[in-house]
Amino acid sequence: MVGRPAVDQSAEVGDRSFGILSTFPPTSCGIASFSAALAAGLLSHGATVDVVRCGDGEELEDPLVVAAMGTGGSYRSLVAADALNGTDVAIVQHEFGIYGGRDGDDVLRVLDALSVPTIVVAHTVVRRPTEHQRFVMEAVCDAADAVVVMTEHARRRLIADFDLDAGRVSVIPHGATTPPSDGPLERSHGGRLRLLTWGLLGPGKGIEWAIDAMALLADVRPSPSYLVAGATHPKVLTRDGDAYREMLVKRCWRSGASRSVSFDDSYRDLPALTRLISGADLVVLPYDSDEQVTSGVLVDAVACGRPVVATAFPHAIELLSGGAGVVVPQRDASALADVVRSVVDHPDLLASMADECRRLAPELSWPVVARRYGELATSLLVSERAGA
Repeated sequence: MVGRPAVDQSAEVGDRSFGILSTFPPTSCGIASFSAALAAGLLSHGATVDVVRCGDGEELEDPLVVAAMGTGGSYRSLVAADALNGTDVAIVQHEFGIYGGRDGDDVLRVLDALSVPTIVVAHTVVRRPTEHQRFVMEAVCDAADAVVVMTEHARRRLIADFDLDAGRVSVIPHGATTPPSDGPLERSHGGRLRLLTWGLLGPGKGIEWAIDAMALLADVRPSPSYLVAGATHPKVLTRDGDAYREMLVKRCWRSGASRSVSFDDSYRDLPALTRLISGADLVVLPYDSDEQVTSGVLVDAVACGRPVVATAFPHAIELLSGGAGVVVPQRDASALADVVRSVVDHPDLLASMADECRRLAPELSWPVVARRYGELATSLLVSERAGA
């Protein structure tokens, strides 16, 4: 890159400009929320951030969004690349479903046109990829100067299952949107255990198994309560309507759990979401899949000091291994119910899990995570200058 000044290895994050290619609010998806939070974390250090928004629509209302990639083919890809090339370092979020083309292979045109150091954030590492998914993932990683995953499990899987340069792969944890809690758990009046699941709803969330678990706890006194908070995922709503939510409500009535389970699809901003999570005693993540290597909801729960009972997906196994929660098998209502009984019978167990959550929380804050991205960006810029 001729004409650029020398890179100061001790420079702060605020001395850098970052381009982010991603879905972005108002799109409702985990990667859009991730990118918005990462951008805010970088801005909190004084960095400059330009966002190129991909996905449906052309909304540029957010002042950070400088261009929209859309699905317009080669021209749109060049527009996206031009905008990213105007920054010091590009951060490209990768998931097969957020870009156009087969398995999202439109992103390869953007990567090929980038002339600045590039960090790819791999949100999904498929265990059994199709031949074309393997091609796309390997091409994406080959085009990047650095690849970031959010767990050690994802790093091991990526290196073991794909042909790529292991030296380019780094682990930076998923940041937490909710602030750390500085106080102990306080049980509700009467000691009733409050369980919570939140997030966009759709098949695969496994909430039906948590409802069945509540039915198995009918003899527990005081009886636990379980709140399912969140709207139906927009893509699910378009395809299936509210069929999944309606199935869950019917399951409550059939199983006898309707008195202890409630649903709330209200929109919550960050302060309201933080209050919601802080009001729970135990967060329940009963996901059906054992493939999920990253969960923002899991990180938010731990950062907020809330113990978690989760099914055995990779991120939960890794993050909860020190005692911040309990992992149970998928689709096993009895195992979920047993954990809740243990917490009711042994209040000290809940307190010890909350203590471990608070120990983990500081390293999960978005400003800390953003600084890690800044340090990685500096190392790439230094390497680029050395190579030049």
